[in-house]
Amino acid sequence: MARRFNRILLKLSGEALMGPGQFGIDPDTVAAMAAEVKAAKEAGFELCLVIGGGNIFRGMAGAAKGMDRAQADYMGMLATVMNALAVQNALEQIGVDTRVQSAIKMDQVCEPVIRRRAERHLAKGRVVIFAAGVGSPYFTTDTGAALRAAEMKCNALFKGTSVDGVYSADPKKVKDAKRFDTIGFDKVLAEDLKIMDAAAVALCRDNDIPIVVFNIREPGNLAKVLAGEGVATIVQDQEERQDASL
Repeated sequence: MARRFNRILLKLSGEALMGPGQFGIDPDTVAAMAAEVKAAKEAGFELCLVIGGGNIFRGMAGAAKGMDRAQADYMGMLATVMNALAVQNALEQIGVDTRVQSAIKMDQVCEPVIRRRAERHLAKGRVVIFAAGVGSPYFTTDTGAALRAAEMKCNALFKGTSVDGVYSADPKKVKDAKRFDTIGFDKVLAEDLKIMDAAAVALCRDNDIPIVVFNIREPGNLAKVLAGEGVATIVQDQEERQDASL
């Protein structure tokens, strides 16, 4: 992967913060994630973060068990704020200046989402963590990540997962699943590859924001992928892929 990005949005699942546990926030795992972000920051990248809430509460799971979907989604948004504060704490303990902005107002613990203020934070070298999704039910944190990436004019959306890219099927279940180095947005949507929800993929496609899928669990991998040295899959327009190969 030879392309270099300057400003990125890093999307992490809430499950990435659980570590070896089955629920909640593992301090050692969060500290390791913070070290990854710090390394990327020190390499000269501007960073925005969006963190899911599935390690605490997942709205769709609650709705599937009979909860009102909107109520369940609001609970999931609050879980993302808790995760954002945990990551903020870990980053600031290692000297990374950080701001949390929430799409649901909670002035006592974080700022509201204000795009121009977030721009100033980035200009001053801070990491901005966006919490509470888009602030409305029926939207996932994937869609929230795509929206913030577009608002902040990020060069790419980096999706940190437990696998090293996009596959034709779940590589944990299908041994001969094909891995892609690059793939088009439309193919991801047509084949329902589920790297992110369809609304998020379409939003990135419509705003020409490549999605870079990589393994966040491998120590040091974020910095490697940002430098063009790690293993990842880039999801981007077909025309852009052809131009890049010339």
